[in-house]
Amino acid sequence: MSLMRWFARKAGLDIRSSKYSYSEDPVLGFTSSRKQADRWVNSTCGYCSVGCGMQLGVKDGHVVSVRGNRAHPVNAGKLCPKGLAEHYTIEAEGRARFPLLRKNGQLERVNWDDAIGTMVEQFRAVQCKYGPESLGIISTGQLVTEEFYALGKLVQLGFGTRNYDGNTTLCMSTAVAGYKRSFGSDGPPGAYEDLEHADVILLIGANVAENHPILCTRLEANQSKTLIVVDPRVTKTAMMADIYLPVKPRSDLALINGLLRIVIDEDLYDKSFVASHTSGLEDLRESLTPYTLDYAAQITGLEPELIRKTALLYANAKAAFIGWTMGVNHSTKGTETVNAINNLALITGNIGRKGASPFSITGQCNAMGTRETGFTSGIPGYRKFESEMDRREIARLWNISAERIPTQRGLAYPDIIEGAVAGKIRALWILGTNPLVSFPNIDVLKHALGNLDFLVVQDGFHPTPTTELADLVLPAAIWGEKEGTYTNSERRVSKVNAAVAPPAEARSDFDIFLAVAEHLGCREELFPDWREPRDAFDEWRRVSAGRLCDYSGMTYELLDQSCGVQWPYPIGEKSRATASRRLYSNGQFETDDGRARLLSTRWEPFPEQPNSEFPLILNTGRTVEHWHTRTKTGAISILQRMSPRAWLEMNPKDAQQLNLQAHDRVEVISARGRVSKIELRITEIVAPGQVFLPFHFAETNANQITQSAFDPISREPNYKQCAVRVERSSGNPA
Repeated sequence: MSLMRWFARKAGLDIRSSKYSYSEDPVLGFTSSRKQADRWVNSTCGYCSVGCGMQLGVKDGHVVSVRGNRAHPVNAGKLCPKGLAEHYTIEAEGRARFPLLRKNGQLERVNWDDAIGTMVEQFRAVQCKYGPESLGIISTGQLVTEEFYALGKLVQLGFGTRNYDGNTTLCMSTAVAGYKRSFGSDGPPGAYEDLEHADVILLIGANVAENHPILCTRLEANQSKTLIVVDPRVTKTAMMADIYLPVKPRSDLALINGLLRIVIDEDLYDKSFVASHTSGLEDLRESLTPYTLDYAAQITGLEPELIRKTALLYANAKAAFIGWTMGVNHSTKGTETVNAINNLALITGNIGRKGASPFSITGQCNAMGTRETGFTSGIPGYRKFESEMDRREIARLWNISAERIPTQRGLAYPDIIEGAVAGKIRALWILGTNPLVSFPNIDVLKHALGNLDFLVVQDGFHPTPTTELADLVLPAAIWGEKEGTYTNSERRVSKVNAAVAPPAEARSDFDIFLAVAEHLGCREELFPDWREPRDAFDEWRRVSAGRLCDYSGMTYELLDQSCGVQWPYPIGEKSRATASRRLYSNGQFETDDGRARLLSTRWEPFPEQPNSEFPLILNTGRTVEHWHTRTKTGAISILQRMSPRAWLEMNPKDAQQLNLQAHDRVEVISARGRVSKIELRITEIVAPGQVFLPFHFAETNANQITQSAFDPISREPNYKQCAVRVERSSGNPA
């Protein structure tokens, strides 16, 4: 069955009806023909980080259909359910259309000049009274790279505050921190092509079948692989595995350290690579002393022979690939777990070669773009705040004084919120994210926002739970309405193009930033001669030249022609733009001595253990039909029909003990709050003592019960493994 046919059937659509008519397509299976497009516009999907190429069908000024771009190297014309329905977001109900300013308790329409003038006036007043860093900015992973680059300069140099971060800290900062500590720089080393060439693929906490489904085509294309999946829940990806390791929650670090000890003790590591290209082996060896096979089995709940088999398969592979996503990152020990993953790849020499990579599969469509250019946790171009050389270099490129470049980063996202709770952050600008649904322990966030003197929310949709609290709402263009670039998980830069104009008075984020700079009086200094995103891209090419993330050889024309180019792509590059690129193929890393670091790590129990009052462990995650807080997918009826509400998964043994039956409405309760009237699904997908709840739904918000616990290095939240109990909702019979 084709993906589109499955999609239509799950949504309850009659594909032969006049309302939803489809024509056969050899790649998609079906494509909408209710309105035949007059023209097709190439672009890139605006959901996850896979970075699928798309074509938007336009008729009479409206996007009426979408199809995969067969020429795009990422997806070869295939799209997942969200991508196939993405064009509906453009004309969905709830689009933000006009600037709105709160007057006498109500949001009222104002013109753009008044809106931005009021914003700048209020922000400056707060900074004048409480200091420059009383202003905080929280961005997203869904702007185009040119907008991230502009926003970073505007915030750090225009407003003069370091307290700027993105919602990518809630999903990917752990991978960033882990790469930096191991390799000296951020940047996933491999390519999607590696999934087709590896003979062993180890996926840890990565449910790609639901969260990055197009990558499954790469897995299916590799008929000679051994697929090993590590996950406490029997996900759809686990069902594809040759070997499934049902680890206890948050025991992944103990497992990897156990694998490392076997590889080292049995002399299975790549001695030549380790000696020539790494440092820290002896310290690592000593740190692994506790992680005997029996100890690793005890912590993980796995059979010792299964752990040993996994170690031998990985160590003896010709090319081994390790991929991970939120199952690793959403943890107070996430950064150390990433370092342990990198250790395993390094000691076996599985980096920089075809099929061999420790590969972080990113979350949002352009999380990589903000990591490279955003000016949040580092200076654009993977430069370091702490490096005087880096500060002087960027100052020269921007023709400003080096003293204006911060010497250390400001507050990370969770610390900005804590700063607002403490009264240190008094004004906040939120862009393209909906923290009233996505931030852990929502009551803390509500307290923080209630302390602010002025809150600006810039979004493509209104109302959302967050825009409803704003003092000022700025309506932004979304995917399909603006131009720029996205960078995907394999570092492939692809073009994003406008197919139609934004609705009513909405503007692109890029145009909003230039207007704010104009009111601040810094436009000519920071954005000289900028009129369109291409101007920002050309400056970014110069800023990135010679860096690991080198864009200098790219142009908009090349990106359109090639359907995406992986960095590094320096100016003068002679090889094919479509060729796969891997980092560290020469064994040289971005550290002071050029060697990768083997770092000692230590497993610890997760912070909130179950007890007699809260005996179950809650796991949260995503589902294939929806995206983050459902700001977009919740407005698309097809996706809503596929997955209209949240549910709770519980093992039959726990359900029997609690006298609960399938489809009961239940409440999930933690020490912080409760989520009510959730439909119960009884299934062995989850193990006894564990429950699973998707986090997309504002109506039954999982983050009413998650905890304020964060990785001390990356500041990423520990969204998973909080202690809960489950009760039947009142008035709901068994």
